[in-house]
Amino acid sequence: MAISKSKLLVSAVAAAVATITLTGAGMKLTRGQPLFQPLSQASGLPFFQESPKEVVDEVWNIIHNDYVDGTFNQTDWRGIRLEYLNRTYPEKKEAYVAIREMLEKLGDPYTRFMDPDEFRNMKIDTSGELTGVGIQLSQDEKTKELVVVAPIEDTPAFKVGILSRDVIIKINGKSTEGMSTDDAVKLIRGPVGESVTLTIRRDTKEMEFQIKRDRIEIHPVRFSERNDAGVKTGYIRLNQFNANAAEEMRTAIQQLEAKNVDGYVLDLRSNPGGLLYSSIEIARMWLDSGTIVSTVDRRGISDQENANGRALTQRPLVVLVDGGSASASEILSGALQDNHRAELIGTKTFGKGLVQSVRPLGDGSGLAVTIAKYLTPKGTDINKSGIAPDVVIELSDAERETLSKSRDLIGTVQDPQYAKAVTTLKEKLAAL
Repeated sequence: MAISKSKLLVSAVAAAVATITLTGAGMKLTRGQPLFQPLSQASGLPFFQESPKEVVDEVWNIIHNDYVDGTFNQTDWRGIRLEYLNRTYPEKKEAYVAIREMLEKLGDPYTRFMDPDEFRNMKIDTSGELTGVGIQLSQDEKTKELVVVAPIEDTPAFKVGILSRDVIIKINGKSTEGMSTDDAVKLIRGPVGESVTLTIRRDTKEMEFQIKRDRIEIHPVRFSERNDAGVKTGYIRLNQFNANAAEEMRTAIQQLEAKNVDGYVLDLRSNPGGLLYSSIEIARMWLDSGTIVSTVDRRGISDQENANGRALTQRPLVVLVDGGSASASEILSGALQDNHRAELIGTKTFGKGLVQSVRPLGDGSGLAVTIAKYLTPKGTDINKSGIAPDVVIELSDAERETLSKSRDLIGTVQDPQYAKAVTTLKEKLAAL
């Protein structure tokens, strides 16, 4: 059964810390970023009326019908409805506070309510014309700390040395304890040219970064032909799964095929994910047959996506991953690993195996709700545990710092993980 595009709108990309310049109208986004299309409301739900209580009930119904955990985190979800509908909400903002309080009972940082301004920003957050610092941000489910999934490549955060797994403990001197990702985003955003100070904890060390906000333009694919260790290598770096990623990936493979490369290194390091269907389309460019991903909802209904016999190349492939490879990156790398199409090199991936859909609400606000978990072709649930590479190559702190400061070294033999990928590719070619 094919996965319904009307349901699986987002593959659970973390909140993007960036302010957007609107380049389209309505729900249309441009320049290669995820398209957030309207989803039909849950069956039988009323449209928002004048009473703020209506949006509380609308959110409750969506969770009741579609949330992935049928036990609702072991709560009395029907009792919660009565509790919150028996309250009085003189203004919308009081209803919004109640909704967030209600959703906290689920214990799921990825199911979140967005007021109209937040929802509007979410729809255009990754339009390709961003202003901000360029951080993909998530909230640790246990500690509730704000954790960097990955800095977006070539953005201000990336350039100053922010790393995946950094914990943001202060924003402009304000503690982030108890702060939601939405509130953090509001503080980090700001006009181009102005600075924001982030205090982060890396392992046990606290560090402070002053970052100047800038306009960010994201092109998801970079590629080149390399000649390393006697191997004519097609190097492809994919830094985000947006709406243009598949098209740019197709172009990269076709041009490198025309150059008759020996094999490929696909770099998914620090790729925080994005659009689910982008990862499926790209997987089909490398796989002729086999399952790519399956999703399972709370009713146990499994939808599956498969290769379609239209791979663009059969040449050997090695994939680079790390702790910043999340969500759609894990779908792609899991599909290639489980189908024995590629060997994974690097470190364990982030562990984001949940699928969200984004629901517009009747008053202009929105709800991101976790509706399913996804499984790799072998049926592995990687949520929280991540995907282990076939070959583990850890970077030292000094090596990470060198690569973050000298970005032109990434994907060269001075990059230890890339160097190992080339060696592995050479061994694969010798075995043919």
